[in-house]
Amino acid sequence: MNRTYQSNGATLSFSDTGKGLPVVFLHPTPLDHDYWRPLAENLPGVRAIAPDLRGHGNSELGHSLLVGGFARVSDAPVLTMEQLAADTLALLDYLALPEAVFAGCSIGGYVLFELWRQAPRRMTGLAFICSKPQPDAEANLVKRVANIAQARAGGADPLFDGMAQSLIGATARERRPQIVSELRARMTLTSEAVVAVQAGLATRPDSVPTVATITAPVLAIAGGEDPSVTPAEMEALRTAPGGCEFHLLSEAGHFAAYEYPSKVAALLADWLKQIAD
Repeated sequence: MNRTYQSNGATLSFSDTGKGLPVVFLHPTPLDHDYWRPLAENLPGVRAIAPDLRGHGNSELGHSLLVGGFARVSDAPVLTMEQLAADTLALLDYLALPEAVFAGCSIGGYVLFELWRQAPRRMTGLAFICSKPQPDAEANLVKRVANIAQARAGGADPLFDGMAQSLIGATARERRPQIVSELRARMTLTSEAVVAVQAGLATRPDSVPTVATITAPVLAIAGGEDPSVTPAEMEALRTAPGGCEFHLLSEAGHFAAYEYPSKVAALLADWLKQIAD
């Protein structure tokens, strides 16, 4: 059963299942916390805390987002990584957790960098799955503008239909065709939320310098069929001074933890044992 908490004027939703080492799971956009369910079911001994990021799933977008931060679409509200990190810290406070291990996919990983900048002492480990420290390149920025225009003109459904096809690895789609409809059903953002998220992704800071400050253990899992975050980009995580365990799942796409939950869970479980030891 989902629970709720308050953060900066919004009611946010999260699930809290299992017992053991607390691990906070931050999902990719435009999905919700259910992205992590198959993995969590393969990960015993863990208290899996999985929020719906602001504007996703059952979490409100709220009315406090600032407008004007994305120069290319000057009237767009911006859901910043700073706000998402503040929401996550508010959840830790609500649960009275002084620290936890964190795992993030895509935007969830971008939030981990901001969390490290804001509250490194509350992070005992950082797992990045299909997430990179680099900011948007020019081609990505152009795509963000197009996505915002699409969401405003025709609604989010056409955009989500394309994401459900392009972001899932070709191998996973071939082996389990139903995965497309499963994940598409979890893409429920409003057009307003899509605009805010795309603007937030476009304006996220360069986190490559942040990697050089991460003294907690790092796990990096890249997807060989990921069109959005390449393994080469994730290689930058190897420079983290706290150590980085790097894995490449050659047949995984951008949603690797849902495409291959048992494989990712096994890698995560082994890494968590090292942290516990």
